Amino acid sequence: MNRISRRATLTALAAAGIGAAAGIACGADWPTRPVSWIVPFPPGGGSDLFARPIAAHVGDRLGQPMVIDSRPGAGGTIGTAIAARAAPDGYTLLVGDTGLIYAPSVYPKAGFDFMRDFAPVAAFARVPYVLVVNPARLDVRDLAGFISAAKAKPGSIDVGSAGLGTITHLAIGLFEDRAGSELNHVPYRGGAPMLQDLLTGQIVAAFVLLSQAAAYVTSGRLRALAIANRRRDALLPDVPTMHEAGLAEFRMTTWFGLFAPRRTPDEILDRLHDAVQAALVSDDVRRLWLAQGARVELESRAAFADFIQRESVRWNRIAKAANIEME
Repeated sequence: MNRISRRATLTALAAAGIGAAAGIACGADWPTRPVSWIVPFPPGGGSDLFARPIAAHVGDRLGQPMVIDSRPGAGGTIGTAIAARAAPDGYTLLVGDTGLIYAPSVYPKAGFDFMRDFAPVAAFARVPYVLVVNPARLDVRDLAGFISAAKAKPGSIDVGSAGLGTITHLAIGLFEDRAGSELNHVPYRGGAPMLQDLLTGQIVAAFVLLSQAAAYVTSGRLRALAIANRRRDALLPDVPTMHEAGLAEFRMTTWFGLFAPRRTPDEILDRLHDAVQAALVSDDVRRLWLAQGARVELESRAAFADFIQRESVRWNRIAKAANIEME
């Protein structure tokens, strides 16, 4: 090796060593400034609702503000793409939910690959959906009656969704496939206007988050036919699961969690995970989760990563089968 080559090699090795040391120092010292939590949906939605109390606790524990940064648009893909391009230094994180994991199957120009671009940090909560009807529009008492009514007049039952490509859109297609029925899909620009039209009778039925539906079911304005979960829920204990009601293996649950750009140092991910776990056992978070019909998710970072992998396979398969493609 000549003198110039030897000098270049030693310089490169020294630079690599300095870079590695800097990376270790970054992980050990992090955070030294506020951390941005990108929420790729409008304020007031589920992601925002669950992220804010967790962020407050995590900020107190780590000694720096965790700042909620709302970046809504295009089914959550705009904010998610921004987070995917962020430096993997722990200062930009993503609050993700179920819909983002299959977004590239629905939005060809999403600008990210969720499994490739993000590292799972910690789960926040999981909330099941419940199939509800407006009893003034359709007087059925159970899931079997709903399916019979749909089969009797194919396409006659107006079922709302929170928008094209959303999980509630996929739920309708999956339900039609499993129940052998045809419904009339009515997409909205969000869950709030969909629920409002359901309450006023503009549409007949919808898959609604249990937390949003419970009060209306209790008051009699809506009728719950089945919960799309493995088990019944304390908010509506008399409502059967889809399996109990006769539709096997129909699960529709939204989860929320924290993610970081891939290649973020493990030390930072572990500190974030531990801080989130501590937040989840706090009294105020537990009370809020109970009121929302949400289940607290205490699990290791590895267990959450395994869950995300399984969810990716499941939801991308459902999305591709639904043949939905957005611009």
